[in-house]
Amino acid sequence: MLAVDAANPWLLERWASDGTLPNLRALMSRGLVGHTRNLDGFAVGATWPSWYTGVTPARHGLHYLVQLRPGTYELYRPADEGEALVKRPPVWSHLSRAGRRVAVLDVPVSAIDRSLNGVQTVEWGGHDSLFGIQSHPSELAGRIISAYGAHPLATPCDAIGRATEDYKAFVACLVAGVRLKTRWTADLLALGRWDFFLQVFTEAHCVGHQCWHLHDPAHPAHDAIVATEIGDPLRLVYQAIDTGIGHVLERAGDACVLVLSLHGMSHAFGAQFMLRDLLVSLGVTQPLSSGPQARGASRMRRGLRAVWRRLPRSVREQAALIKARLPWDDAAPPRLQLGIDPRQSRCFPHGNGLAAGGIRLNLAGREPEGIVAQGTAAETLEAQLTRDLLEIVDDDSRRPLVRRVLRTRDHYSGEHLNLLPDLLVEWDDVRAIGSASSGRGVGATLRAVSPKIRHVVGTNHYGRTGEHRPEGLFVAAGPRAHAGRMFRSVSILDFAPTLANVFGVALPESDGTAIPELLDAWR
Repeated sequence: MLAVDAANPWLLERWASDGTLPNLRALMSRGLVGHTRNLDGFAVGATWPSWYTGVTPARHGLHYLVQLRPGTYELYRPADEGEALVKRPPVWSHLSRAGRRVAVLDVPVSAIDRSLNGVQTVEWGGHDSLFGIQSHPSELAGRIISAYGAHPLATPCDAIGRATEDYKAFVACLVAGVRLKTRWTADLLALGRWDFFLQVFTEAHCVGHQCWHLHDPAHPAHDAIVATEIGDPLRLVYQAIDTGIGHVLERAGDACVLVLSLHGMSHAFGAQFMLRDLLVSLGVTQPLSSGPQARGASRMRRGLRAVWRRLPRSVREQAALIKARLPWDDAAPPRLQLGIDPRQSRCFPHGNGLAAGGIRLNLAGREPEGIVAQGTAAETLEAQLTRDLLEIVDDDSRRPLVRRVLRTRDHYSGEHLNLLPDLLVEWDDVRAIGSASSGRGVGATLRAVSPKIRHVVGTNHYGRTGEHRPEGLFVAAGPRAHAGRMFRSVSILDFAPTLANVFGVALPESDGTAIPELLDAWR
């Protein structure tokens, strides 16, 4: 299995069709092509864990990389505290315990399994750096770095204020990273008789978030001069990955093959950066008062950002790891403070990513200072919030800001349900939003109106110009597979039970079901 993390499925198909991605095209010509769908109301931190466990966040316990500490109003990163991120074992651990020999390489949001019958690496190169590079056996990471080097992108993907030379260097590092990853992947593949072999090209994730505006001429932050000078960054990185896929598959012989983009990417959208202000305007959330000290800290952060943008690129690269640990940007998620007064707030924003926000009720008996009674009062508040949010429109386009609001417990159940937001807010994704940190800031400000809130104005300062979409793509091939196309989408939850079924291994519990078309192709 080779995954292209967070690649746009429609671009993959178009560029395969026109010959831009010849190896993907060849695989499609002999394999089964289908689309995947993500979980309603969740993305980012929940996607890969849900795929590799086969259960939803209500059972595996992770909906976002920053979570609400149970019994508090404090946000924290479980990975920083040595806490198990995902509370269910991945499918490869089940295969390993059944005696299968496995190699699991750079799967996002996954931890090392020291009992694995095979090898595993995390974060040689990855979009979300939670643990740093680790491996099983422990000496494998050192051998990879010694033989092939570290990933050329030595700084975090996210950045603001990139100039033309910065984008050139960024894309060049991603392409070089793909090439190095291809080399050590192919060499590892040749080392052993693997039953299950998985590598993830996370470079597609990075380039999508940071360079969508250079790919898409319709994006508010599009810079035609930069785009002309460096080319289409997505095309360049996707082509490098396609070349890597071809090289690795040459070594795979007559293996059963799965090439997968688990979720997609397109223009940035939504009003997650305004969610708290919208709830305040609706009268259901009370912010903490902003005193002189807080206002001074905010001014200081704005000043630091201005200085950072003027530094030479070489200096920024050396200081990037320090910068990533500082409270740099008021608007850049995740925010490690709620900024609400719980004694006067009936609900509050609950971090869930940018594509879909979360709202948690301040329930009496569940939250430390809960003021909303469980039962009828809570249900009435949820219904009111749903109506009020759906009435909010973007004052410029007159489109609704919110596509739909889901009550979490209507869609999910499990022992970790109480860790999740109570309401999931899916933002309308038609309008592309800009960023005050990219281009000239065009399209970065939204004006929200509704019968209840009149006008709420917010400006997006987060530097990403691309954001996730729930659709993905897969191609399955093998000695018994026939070329074709599935005319239904499959849930990301369905892959773990499918893989287990192929190897005759039972999952103790799964929210998905095996995909019969893949079983027919592989068995």
